[in-house]
Amino acid sequence: MFKELNPLLHSELRLAIMSILISVEEADFLFIKEKTGATGGNISVQLEKLSAAGYLKIEKGFLGKRTRTACRITSEGTDAFAEYVEAIKSYLEKKA
Repeated sequence: MFKELNPLLHSELRLAIMSILISVEEADFLFIKEKTGATGGNISVQLEKLSAAGYLKIEKGFLGKRTRTACRITSEGTDAFAEYVEAIKSYLEKKA
């Protein structure tokens, strides 16, 4: 039987954001925008969804006179991502 895929992570952009954050300690909004190629508005919506689920923490502040939005993956987010990867692996194992 196939494991259910986490619907929150099964979105292309949310999965891309989580993939970026799993590999770095922290990423700012502009870095995520550059790496995903998504619009600022779309990224904002997806970050809020991931934050509401407890998968990441968003910190807003200033860097000099510019606003800065920094994101960090939480332990809950790391666990959810690992479970998602394991679920995908189970699909691949069934195929073999």
